[in-house]
Amino acid sequence: MLKMIKLNITGMTCQHCVKAVNEALASVPGVEKVIDVDLERGEATLEGHPEIDRLIEAVSEEGYQAVLAQ
Repeated sequence: MLKMIKLNITGMTCQHCVKAVNEALASVPGVEKVIDVDLERGEATLEGHPEIDRLIEAVSEEGYQAVLAQ
């Protein structure tokens, strides 16, 4: 069964940012599907079994900050 993961993302200001975050998350091993990257809420939702540190690193490499949503 796939695990649902939510991240809080800061630093996104436009749809280009959303696309960059989406592509960064999708490139992480273990990510099965990026369900949504929401600019207004500053959230990303995805499914799979990736390492959380790898997700945060991928977002950081694009110039944004990510933390696991509580």
